[in-house]
Amino acid sequence: MAAERLAETCDVIETRGSLRILGVPLQEDKSLSISGCKRFVFGRESNKSNYTMMVVGGTGAGKSSLINSLFNYISAVEWNHPFRFKIVVEDQSSSQVDSQTSEVVIYQINPRDGFRINYPLTVIDTPGYGDSRGLLRDKETTDQIRRLFTEACGVSEVHAICFVAQSSLVRLTPSQKYIFDSLLSIFGKDVAENIRILVTFADGTDCFVLDAIKAAQIPCSKSEDGHVLYFEFNNAAMFTAIKSKDKGFGFMFWELGLKNMDLLLDNLTRTNPKSLTLSVEVLKERRHLEYLVEELQKQVKTGLQKLEEIKNTEEELKDKEAEINRNKDYEIPVSYTEVKEELPEPGYYITNCQDCHYTCHATCQIADDQKKHGCVAMKSDGTCNVCPKKCHWTKHFNQKYKWVYVTVTKKQTMEDLKKKYLDASQAKAPVEMLMDKLRQEYNQQEQQVNDIVKQATSALNRLKQIALKPTGLSTLEYIDLLIQSEKNEHKPGWNK
Repeated sequence: MAAERLAETCDVIETRGSLRILGVPLQEDKSLSISGCKRFVFGRESNKSNYTMMVVGGTGAGKSSLINSLFNYISAVEWNHPFRFKIVVEDQSSSQVDSQTSEVVIYQINPRDGFRINYPLTVIDTPGYGDSRGLLRDKETTDQIRRLFTEACGVSEVHAICFVAQSSLVRLTPSQKYIFDSLLSIFGKDVAENIRILVTFADGTDCFVLDAIKAAQIPCSKSEDGHVLYFEFNNAAMFTAIKSKDKGFGFMFWELGLKNMDLLLDNLTRTNPKSLTLSVEVLKERRHLEYLVEELQKQVKTGLQKLEEIKNTEEELKDKEAEINRNKDYEIPVSYTEVKEELPEPGYYITNCQDCHYTCHATCQIADDQKKHGCVAMKSDGTCNVCPKKCHWTKHFNQKYKWVYVTVTKKQTMEDLKKKYLDASQAKAPVEMLMDKLRQEYNQQEQQVNDIVKQATSALNRLKQIALKPTGLSTLEYIDLLIQSEKNEHKPGWNK
């Protein structure tokens, strides 16, 4: 009766034969002020203990359909009911290789009388990894999850982290390995026992994906007999129109889903919640490491430019030393590194130091200048770790452009070079003394690179201690695996 009463309050969003698909009325919680996250509430909130499950997986794994099936189970929908409910409504205009969910969505389900559960349930739906929009979209997803974990109005603990995977995966392809690595890299080591494997597109036969999960050494909870703890579902059965009185395979899959939903929620209520404190530290450390890698690339490039500048200037000075000493107005071509403004791709905030004219963080997530002390470029004492003068965070602001450094060549006289590099007491210094000054500049640049390498090493060591997956699959490793996969499978065009 509970399902019928709810159906009377819902609108029809589509029909499949005689089956009506109903959109469940949800109330959006406007108090959740986390960028990239939304919260919807069903029913009246109660004082009973709440259980939280987070649903993660690759694009197309069936996460949203699984959540819809979960709600139908909770609301006591039966096989012979002429309707089904949806709380997650997919965008029909999106490609199948795009994640249907672009935001982290929290569903707070407060049961009514007659429902199959009597406790509040929070379900966190996340965007799929491995989206066709590329690695930047996946990075954005990780940032959304990080904000959900760290903001005061977000989520601080979970009972289960549900990894959704398709039953038919005999082995993990490079893309699948990348997806699992990306997901595991979010969490701390302490959540391993709270990971549950949810197998979709199950047909009641062997779940090949379990062998792939074992082979990939993916940490997850084990049953009492030591096997991977998993639950099977076939979401298609939930929304298949009943064409005849013959129940057939559809009913068999329906029963399979009901049984596993019952097992999953029973397991959930017997699981102790896990604080996300360590996972927050993992995300913070990983974000810091990503920033250090970006900064290292920039500093190495600057250092190489400086080295080339020194080399060219030194060769010119030595070749023309005699003539230069005779003629103070003799001009030589000198390479310089100059700064200019560049408009980047949209999507990030650019943290620039106003005193140094230096971009300290080109992919910052902090929109408010008054909160720049939280930027990963800032040290605990409030000073910047990047800009040349190590300025205070209050000297840093978001701007629409970033500062980039380019090498230009200009002709200068020996007298100009002396004024630039030597003080008045060295006005008659030889060429070698001038070169010493240039080398000092390079050594300073080299020291900056070494400092960043030390910080990156420290971050990696910390991740090894606390992260479920210390080092995820790098972009280059991912591309290498894709190339190797193409060679192995010999698909058309593999040798191109």
